[in-house]
Amino acid sequence: MTTKPHIVALLPMKANSERVQGKNFRNFCGKPLFRWILDTLLAVDEIDRIIINTDARQILANNGLSDGSRITIRDRRPEICGDFVSMNLVLADDVANIPADIYLMTHTTNPLLSADTIRGAIKAFEEARAAGTADSLFTVDRIQTRFYRADCTPVNHDPDNLIRTQDLEPWFEENSNLYLFTGESFARTSARIGRKPMMYEGSRFESIDIDDQQDWDFAVIAARYHSEMKGITQ
Repeated sequence: MTTKPHIVALLPMKANSERVQGKNFRNFCGKPLFRWILDTLLAVDEIDRIIINTDARQILANNGLSDGSRITIRDRRPEICGDFVSMNLVLADDVANIPADIYLMTHTTNPLLSADTIRGAIKAFEEARAAGTADSLFTVDRIQTRFYRADCTPVNHDPDNLIRTQDLEPWFEENSNLYLFTGESFARTSARIGRKPMMYEGSRFESIDIDDQQDWDFAVIAARYHSEMKGITQ
């Protein structure tokens, strides 16, 4: 009988945001932005515990969130607060204090990431771990288009011999939606991506990551469209 791995989701959350002020707690299509991914994580039964490493405990309380049966709020240590602190230092603090077989890391800025995609990534990673082919996973977007350098020289194609974009070699962009790793893989690299990572391609629709105001506006449009389409198909 296979024992279910103990999976802990890490959801770091800071009070301030440089490019979109207070975005983690700003209303996004009816509820605070952070609630979108948090509610999705809570819908994934494979996740045993959700850790919110934050300097915004009071703001979360003002938004109705406190520690619960599956949610633990950790106060971020002052020395790892700030806009220029590496996320890997925040993750290292959680990994050192919260034991797990598998860590899942995501962001509040991925509101459209679905529970099905998370479940699919967990399943793929568990199978790869069992086969010994991967020690970590990160989500990507497949891109097949023509790239140029700043000096207009082509990167991945020959302008004198144009081929269809769908026939170009695919490139894969790390989309910051989801990472899966173990304590052992993190110890080897001090990072969420280990020495033997695997890529997981999810839905491009879900991979919107809100970094600036333009991303926010686009995500709002996408969320409303998704809500309308869901209503049509139900």
